Amino acid sequence: MSVAMTGDRGLEIIARHAADGARLREKFFAARGERIREMALRVATCIEGGGKILLCGNGGSAADAQHLAAEFVNSFLADRCALPAIALTTDTSCLTAIGNDSDFARIFARQVEALGRKGDMLIGISTSGNSANVVAALRAALAAGMHTVGLTGLGGGAMAPLCGILLDVSSEFTPLIQEIHIAAGHLFCWLAEYYLAENPEEFREYLKKDGAIHGG
Repeated sequence: MSVAMTGDRGLEIIARHAADGARLREKFFAARGERIREMALRVATCIEGGGKILLCGNGGSAADAQHLAAEFVNSFLADRCALPAIALTTDTSCLTAIGNDSDFARIFARQVEALGRKGDMLIGISTSGNSANVVAALRAALAAGMHTVGLTGLGGGAMAPLCGILLDVSSEFTPLIQEIHIAAGHLFCWLAEYYLAENPEEFREYLKKDGAIHGG
């Protein structure tokens, strides 16, 4: 018996959400697959050069930042060395001090100023693309000479012009945007360790081409 025939509203919500999510996921990875691959290569290049990954976001996006930082530091699938990544959402003393003494919009930017160095990467996560503290962090990262990546909803909002690589999900529905964000995050973690630990030859070829493109 189909969901429609049962008249069960709960099952209808589940079926619709699953179908909408599957369509959005397929659309996103078809449109943004090249960017995810490029992001993974940039992550690998950053780490290979002695840099680190900083991540930030609010609410569910804060949880995603912490989740992805843990995947880098521990491991995703490969048996490899720890990779340097820090979620800027975890130090409650730092967050509350900056929020209390300065401005909540500065809670990530101040940490970027303290921890970020030229060649590092900041990954900012915001479903709207307009979170003031993530926008401020991206500006601080650019001022420090860092690479910037954004995970956002449709269009990227205020974050779009501040991101060297933008992974925007073509939706305004927060739950589905977040589901795509963590799927994309899993992939660039997977690919980064693939290039660094499983297929360094392919990564070295990329570095040669990348160096030639940028005059290295």
